[in-house]
Amino acid sequence: MADLYMARKEFREAAVTFKRLADQSPQNPVYLNKLGIALHQQAALGAALKYYERASKVDPTYADAQNNIGTIWYQRKKYGRAIKAYQKAINIRADMAVLHSNLAYAYFGDKKYLEAISSFRQALAIDPQLFEHSSSRSGSILQDRSVGDRGRFYFLLAKSFAEAGNLERCLIYLRKAKDEGYKELSEVKTDPAFAAVLKDPGIQEVLAPKPPDTPQP
Repeated sequence: MADLYMARKEFREAAVTFKRLADQSPQNPVYLNKLGIALHQQAALGAALKYYERASKVDPTYADAQNNIGTIWYQRKKYGRAIKAYQKAINIRADMAVLHSNLAYAYFGDKKYLEAISSFRQALAIDPQLFEHSSSRSGSILQDRSVGDRGRFYFLLAKSFAEAGNLERCLIYLRKAKDEGYKELSEVKTDPAFAAVLKDPGIQEVLAPKPPDTPQP
């Protein structure tokens, strides 16, 4: 029933139900973590963090709770703390693409762009379709994909896809970067990451300067 409430986005009811389950089984990290998520979805970040930390203490190998701790810090723009939490989660479950992706977002927020591109590349190596999925997995792990400098962010994603050999997705995010007014698209011509796709007509079209407006007669 609690999971059904979550699926219906009835987070208050879900929190009440998971709280009852957690009180009955205080050593169950899944109940504690999902109670945290139900509170998190109501913007009760302090209370959510408390339950994520309890879940992680009950089961130090529970990567989902450790990830969700990172998401709290990411939303609070405490990127250093978010990075440490995501790294802990990865040390537990290095095979989960979403954890590497979350770490990449935190690096990006902290303006550590080389680390961000490396983490995105690792995420895509594990799951090439990562960005086709929703931002949660089985209701137990959260992502926050909000970013500030969207132009640069899309450019970094394009670079990640270029390195992964995915021309189609590379083009999509290069176009998004251009639409956002990213000023340094010309880096594509000199960055080795784009070498294999540089001569593609679609890439050349993106890089072509915008024609001047034709004056009306």
